[in-house]
Amino acid sequence: MGTQRIVVVGGGIVGLATAWHLQRGGAEVSVVERREVAAGSSWGNAGWLAPALTLPLPEPAILATGIRALLSPKSPVYVPPRLDPKLLGFLVGFARHCTDRKWRQALQVFIAANASALTAYDELSDAVEAGVEEPIKAASPMLAAFASEADREGLLAEFRRVNTDGGRTDYALLDDAAVHELEPALGPGVRCGVQIEGQRFINPGRFVHALADAVKTAGGEIVTGRVVTGVDGDGGRPRVDFADGDAIEADHVVLANGAWLGRLARKHGVRRLVQAGRGYSFTVQPDSTPRNPIYFPTQRIACTPLGGPEDGLRVAGMMEFRDPDDPLDPRRVDAITEAARPMFTGVDFAARRDEWVGSRPCTTDGLPLVGRTRTPGVHVAGGHGMWGVALGPLTGRLLARQILHGETDPVLRSFDPLR
Repeated sequence: MGTQRIVVVGGGIVGLATAWHLQRGGAEVSVVERREVAAGSSWGNAGWLAPALTLPLPEPAILATGIRALLSPKSPVYVPPRLDPKLLGFLVGFARHCTDRKWRQALQVFIAANASALTAYDELSDAVEAGVEEPIKAASPMLAAFASEADREGLLAEFRRVNTDGGRTDYALLDDAAVHELEPALGPGVRCGVQIEGQRFINPGRFVHALADAVKTAGGEIVTGRVVTGVDGDGGRPRVDFADGDAIEADHVVLANGAWLGRLARKHGVRRLVQAGRGYSFTVQPDSTPRNPIYFPTQRIACTPLGGPEDGLRVAGMMEFRDPDDPLDPRRVDAITEAARPMFTGVDFAARRDEWVGSRPCTTDGLPLVGRTRTPGVHVAGGHGMWGVALGPLTGRLLARQILHGETDPVLRSFDPLR
């Protein structure tokens, strides 16, 4: 068999990691992106490579907050009150998976995936040829901070369940004095914490651009500003159709177009709903920028130092189920600011910059959609929810092996897009 030509639709970390691994297997790859590389949720997220926190999104605690809380723009999880049959169908399916039994079933899949997630990043950066030249930093340690010991108990219960069910999370408890000694930027709203070991983080925008450079270095083509309107597999070889009327054929096509996955994948038998779970972020310039990531679980806010002191601290959070193309809602930025302000000292939140909203592709059961579709030669790689950055390189490695060698890893079987 000659060199296989493969088109990847989507220039985020999942699509680019898949392209990188396909190239390593000898394929000729083109990546097509409707906007720019890292233009979607791969840019403004927290950039955490944190197996301890990469857990199923549908959890009993979300339903425990009550419907009234979910309808509040200040809530960490927000559902706009409007008539949308697709959104309603997603929420019903999502709610069915917010049980302890289903959460623990999904947890087993995440434990297996998390076991290889960090080594998948090492593979990208350690490659002698076309390696990714952007640092992956150790979080030494990652810190979770709380207003009370009662608030902390929720995260500790999660960690205990992970460790009981076969995972491993290394953590230590910190009292008021210890948590402030470890991170002086924390404010009076923080009274205790948890020190989490073995986690990493990146500047996500820079890393994804460096990954794109690596794909180009290896001979790949990256085409931006082109809108894919459909993929047709009826003629034997998949054909990618563009909005300008042009089309190209390939041996394989990978759909990795994030929150818009369903628009292209549904005709190929992927019936699972993919709903945009929009996250928000902005950057602040603390008097003293933390060296390591900080998580406020109660507020669902993640904070990441982006590089040097001048780069500032990214403050990210919220899960908002609404249309991926809706404009930024300033109430959500205000809600993050209001929740984060008492947890810090020496931060001028009024001087925040780079306000951003991005759409994360969520599924009802919290598991990604990765693998073959019903159409020969058409594959999908998406539905990672909040964990596209954490699991993107692993996804690329597993899917490339399936496409090029017919290997289906047990994790990939759990991600089956036709389930």
